[in-house]
Amino acid sequence: MNGKQPVRERVWSELRKVAVADSRFHFDFGEFIADFEGGGAACARLTAHEFYQRADLIFIAPDNCIERLRHQALRDGKRVLVTTYSIRRGFWLLDPAEIAPELHLYAATLDGMERVGRPVDLEAIAALPPVDYLVTGTGAINHQGVRFGKGHGFFDTEWAMLHELGRVDGTTPVAAVVHDCQVLDEELTPEVFDSVADIIFTPTRTITVPGAQKPDRGIIWDLLDPHMYATIPPLQELRARKGLPPEL
Repeated sequence: MNGKQPVRERVWSELRKVAVADSRFHFDFGEFIADFEGGGAACARLTAHEFYQRADLIFIAPDNCIERLRHQALRDGKRVLVTTYSIRRGFWLLDPAEIAPELHLYAATLDGMERVGRPVDLEAIAALPPVDYLVTGTGAINHQGVRFGKGHGFFDTEWAMLHELGRVDGTTPVAAVVHDCQVLDEELTPEVFDSVADIIFTPTRTITVPGAQKPDRGIIWDLLDPHMYATIPPLQELRARKGLPPEL
């Protein structure tokens, strides 16, 4: 974590030049994943790619830079699985068969998804088909697909939970949508729980990562932050589902 922070701060300095401020957090990139100039072009690259074209059920992180992607996915008839409020309010399913077309844009927003989407607990997620594709924004990423975000580990936790439920595995593609200034040249060593991206979309480039390695396990309870566990009910639900004691 400490080694990553100087890199974050360097990237954030460059990102501030092209980022779109958030109404709640301004330019505090430790609190949100920002949209940026050229974000539409990056998402257009993603939607033209075969991973998106053949997907039916997509997990799309609740990041500002991929709000337009959530909207486009609904317009394209794809189901979107998403979390809200740092997973603390759980998972929600945005199904275009259940949401009127005039509400698709609202459903793609953080304010709207809980109002027009459907909350799904872990039992309901386990009954869904496997997730075809996962898309996230991030704070920075290198050419090997090793990424790190705000420092909280939410996307890695979401991946691990879906893995526990049998909805993703090592073959499920993961994409990152970032600005070019967020793509790093330096080597980064992934942690055992890091979900490495298979492909990176920027406003100007599509970067494929050969042989991207993803975790082969779900939640590593011994490494889980106790505060995260205490404040995220779906983690508590998962632990109970596995028959483990409620305390870490």
